[in-house]
Amino acid sequence: MQPPFAHKIAVLVFIQNEQGEHLLLLRTKSPNQGSWSPIGGKLEHAIGESPFECAVRETAEETGHTITAADLHLFAMIAETSYEGSAHWLMFLFNCKCPLTSLPPPMAEGRFGFFSRDAINALAIPESDRTALWPIYDHHRGNFVAMRADCHPGSPLQITFEQIITPKS
Repeated sequence: MQPPFAHKIAVLVFIQNEQGEHLLLLRTKSPNQGSWSPIGGKLEHAIGESPFECAVRETAEETGHTITAADLHLFAMIAETSYEGSAHWLMFLFNCKCPLTSLPPPMAEGRFGFFSRDAINALAIPESDRTALWPIYDHHRGNFVAMRADCHPGSPLQITFEQIITPKS
């Protein structure tokens, strides 16, 4: 019998430049090594870090861009089961309302690029990003959506929406 997977909690931060292009990181480390993805990282559990605090910290660490929690919109929460067959992830997805003015320099985790939304479709991105993450961003970045994704290797990705909240007009 396989031991239970660890549950990891992380954030992804979607940031654009002033031209509306998305900042992506070509990752040199797992998960998603060799793929382009938004910036982010794991919560620091030892200090009781919140997802908003983590998003602010990761944005500063990875890009040098100083923001506050008020500059972020939490638009999705995704519980991923058995991602890459090695862990369960609870991901908080944020849209940053403060654009970047320049491309951040390369770092140990990879190098950056700005891409139009259409250009992202042609990049090497994780399959779960292609089938779930970017469509969620496209349709719900101004809302809030909670979902779970069954990512068991060898099985098709299954997404279940658990809640969708849209602002009242």
